Amino acid sequence: MIEVRVPDEQEGTKAVVRAWLKAVGDQVAENDPLVELETDKVTQEVPAPAAGVLAEILLDTDAEAVPGALLAVIDPEGVADAKPIGQVESRHPELRVPAASPVDGNETRLSPSVRRACLQHNIDPSRIRGTGRNGRLTREDVDRALAGDAPAPQQAATISSHDIPHDRMRLTIAENMVRAVSEAPHVTALFEADFSAVAANKAAQAKKGVKLSYTAYIVKAAAEAMAIAPAINGRWEKDRIAISPTIDIGVGTALGEKGLVVPVVKDAGSLSLEEIGSKLDDLTRRAREGKLDRGDVSGGSFTISNHGVSGSLLAAPIILHQGQAAILGVGKLQKRVVVREMDGEDAMVILPMAYVTLTIDHRVVDGHQTNAWLTHFVDILESWPAA
Repeated sequence: MIEVRVPDEQEGTKAVVRAWLKAVGDQVAENDPLVELETDKVTQEVPAPAAGVLAEILLDTDAEAVPGALLAVIDPEGVADAKPIGQVESRHPELRVPAASPVDGNETRLSPSVRRACLQHNIDPSRIRGTGRNGRLTREDVDRALAGDAPAPQQAATISSHDIPHDRMRLTIAENMVRAVSEAPHVTALFEADFSAVAANKAAQAKKGVKLSYTAYIVKAAAEAMAIAPAINGRWEKDRIAISPTIDIGVGTALGEKGLVVPVVKDAGSLSLEEIGSKLDDLTRRAREGKLDRGDVSGGSFTISNHGVSGSLLAAPIILHQGQAAILGVGKLQKRVVVREMDGEDAMVILPMAYVTLTIDHRVVDGHQTNAWLTHFVDILESWPAA
């Protein structure tokens, strides 16, 4: 008998069994996805370590999955039950999926979690594009459809209101938010930045065929500003302030009603603007497709919340991740009338401006370091060289 265990590596948060993708008695091939595990950051598929028959499931849906815990047992010499697809025995007979013809090439087997969500929200699963292996429909696909980020059935448009049960990601985010504000004394400083130079550089780069987001410039400027106040890239320890040897910047990425994840641009201090832009594009795409792995969301030393992309002018984000001393908030880029000195006279000019905040753990960083960092960060943005 071959044991299937929870992976040992886990980024400091609890994992739970979100959905079993195979039922007891199913034939499985090596590397077939068996089960989905969920933390507050990612949903991960655990593959079959060998071919055989799924003989026993030890951790049911919603059970906590501790690293190393036994998930299931595979019989390498077993014979699959001679039953039609969707009619094998399981611990949730009420969620059996009837056999069906393939739709758009998607795998027709639905996990109990997907089945339950479709029934609860009156969704036709054939109208949602699956992004799992071999086109399989995942719970993430259903959640995106509910959030409006994927085609949803017409029936959903007729529902005026409904309850949204807490899922594991939402519960864990809530727990982490309460812990964060209770453990670290938060203080926020507010500056504003003129993005004229960045906008000019961005336009010049686009003419050369290089497409960059404003977030790429923000990440680059934040990495360079660490030279002024290295403690911003540090963390509180009981006996010291530990400064991270690399600048690993997490960027909050919204997932609709599912909350957000924070993929990390590793060693951003050593990357060019173009390299940062490329990494951000890849991480953002995979985040919205639910394809990030643990390494993509772990190890951050600093976080950026570019909340302005959703229309917010001003916010003071919470330092959510343990082991970080600060989080940068960037508001909506907006043309505003500001006063500038021109030829020795005050003049009102229209410039693309944005509010920027730095929220700090006051155990690690003081006001003068916070303001020095923000001053340098803004200076970098406002003096960006022409392309």
